[in-house]
Amino acid sequence: METIVLDIGETLVRDDRHWASWADWLGVPPHTLGALVGAAVAQGREATDALRILRPGMDVEEACRARAAAGRGEHLDESDLYQDVRPALGELRAAGVRVVVAGDGTVRAGELLRALDLPADLVVTSDEWGVRKPDPEFFARVAEASGAAPEATLYVGDHPADDLFPAAAAGLRTAHLRRGPYGHWWADHPDVVETADFRIDALTELAGLVGAAGSADPVGSGGVSPDPDPDSGSVADPASASASVEAKVVRRGALRSVR
Repeated sequence: METIVLDIGETLVRDDRHWASWADWLGVPPHTLGALVGAAVAQGREATDALRILRPGMDVEEACRARAAAGRGEHLDESDLYQDVRPALGELRAAGVRVVVAGDGTVRAGELLRALDLPADLVVTSDEWGVRKPDPEFFARVAEASGAAPEATLYVGDHPADDLFPAAAAGLRTAHLRRGPYGHWWADHPDVVETADFRIDALTELAGLVGAAGSADPVGSGGVSPDPDPDSGSVADPASASASVEAKVVRRGALRSVR
């Protein structure tokens, strides 16, 4: 792998502050909103549906603007990063891998992330690009930002419908991260198992995948191996896997874009 591109929410950044701040804004206990978010995840719905359950008809974007105007907008600091972020990204950079952070987020989120001075070559959000996941144009931008061929680019994320499936459809290599509500709940879904080139539990496992692309034996040094083609028992060809992903998008149902 020449370039590794990482999602933001629940890949690099914990979302607990995000949901706790919404609970405070709406005047409900954090566990109430957390439970509703979990229910939305399990049903494959948008996580923001939890807000609309509490406030039917709520315009989430308008509410975001109202919060910012009230001085209660987005906040992000070192405590919001998962503990493996800096070690993992630093190790990748030391190995000569281009590291890109690209995920859904506001312009303000991009500014806050860059202020953390992560060991990354590029940090960018969907609003800065003007297109959100899972739009194919977002992953076209990812491929452009990678600076490497699609088969030498690995996209890492927790969300099957927003990260894994569209990245694979774009011809990128993929790693599904078992992290956060979506990453844990959907980790063993057959489509996730079939589509992901790799499935990992921590970002520190990525260094073992650096030599995996194009290798005759692509098992990472950390013992992480690509998921096999269920029909052949061998690793699926990236091009045919991409075509398979595109063909199956229409039947995913509950695995639609849910963030």
